[in-house]
Amino acid sequence: MNYQSRGISDQAIQGPSSYKAEITAAEALLKDHPAWNGVTAEAVARMRLQNRFKTGLDVARYTADVMRADMAAYDADPTKYTQSLGCWHGFIAQQKLISIKKHFGGKTDRRYLYLSGWMIAALRSEFGPLPDQSMHEKTSVPALIEELYTFLRQADARELNDIFRELDAARKAGDKAKEAALIDKIDNFQTHVVPVIADIDAGFGNAEATYLLAKKMIEAGACALQIENQVSDEKQCGHQDGKVTVPHEVFIAKIRACRHAFLELGVDNGIIVTRTDSLGAGLTQQIAVSHKPGDIGDQYNSFLDCEEVTDVTSLRGDVVIERDGKLMRPKRLASNLFQFREGTGADRCVLDCITSLQNGADLLWIETEKPH
Repeated sequence: MNYQSRGISDQAIQGPSSYKAEITAAEALLKDHPAWNGVTAEAVARMRLQNRFKTGLDVARYTADVMRADMAAYDADPTKYTQSLGCWHGFIAQQKLISIKKHFGGKTDRRYLYLSGWMIAALRSEFGPLPDQSMHEKTSVPALIEELYTFLRQADARELNDIFRELDAARKAGDKAKEAALIDKIDNFQTHVVPVIADIDAGFGNAEATYLLAKKMIEAGACALQIENQVSDEKQCGHQDGKVTVPHEVFIAKIRACRHAFLELGVDNGIIVTRTDSLGAGLTQQIAVSHKPGDIGDQYNSFLDCEEVTDVTSLRGDVVIERDGKLMRPKRLASNLFQFREGTGADRCVLDCITSLQNGADLLWIETEKPH
């Protein structure tokens, strides 16, 4: 059975290349166990084909390869774009992919699922419907990923079972041509299992918390993690006012945490989508650490809205920075958040994107300040 119709090779998942090869492998196993009477090689082969993905990590490795192949195809030809459908329940995911296969010739090529944090907050939190502010349980994210893939694998089992029934009927009727056609259909069956792009919000904490949650999401089957540069405990929905970003070094640490989680679990092709909210974020929680002029911390701080300090006696617990040889006081709100200069959002987005790509991001998301 070829689950990888786009030339992807992963023997750990693909296994024997055909229905007959699966039966032959099962026959060899049963030959040494005569007491396992009543168990047939063909039944074993069918059950194995219906349960190709044994764990979430099998799913993550396979879908990461699929997504990487699709990314390369898009780079070569932008008409080969992918579509990601929002999904908040396993049954909805199952019905979407069954419908896609039905209407697109039995194929799921370049169709993904998108697991959004706002959908989980609104529809899956045990606290009830919540705004998109990372107040829902972090465990609900990997739980939904596992649920999605449980239903998608069930769709595989259901469709293959129907083919197996047809095969039995064709054999009973002595229809050799139909039997051969159905075996070919099994060998070229395309799974309902597709990549899920999973929203990890701002990591639900520091870099270590991000790493721990990323591991759970990957173990559940996620091959792509989307993470944003907002402050976890100040997180707002993308189009809301009052968004607060973190310095680049803080965000880079979370990108690396996601990469470490992928590599530890053997998902070497895992995809990280970095989202910048700087276009609509006018605030930062902290001033970046800078070691020399022009470094990433200095560039981040250059966007702060500051006023020159001419009288040091006016300083009362204020934070000051040096800029072009002058002592500058960043504008700080009563909330202890610092303010960026107006009109700097686009430039900050560019710097965010470049920095993310230089530090392990695979895809970029620029969140707009308003829906358009």
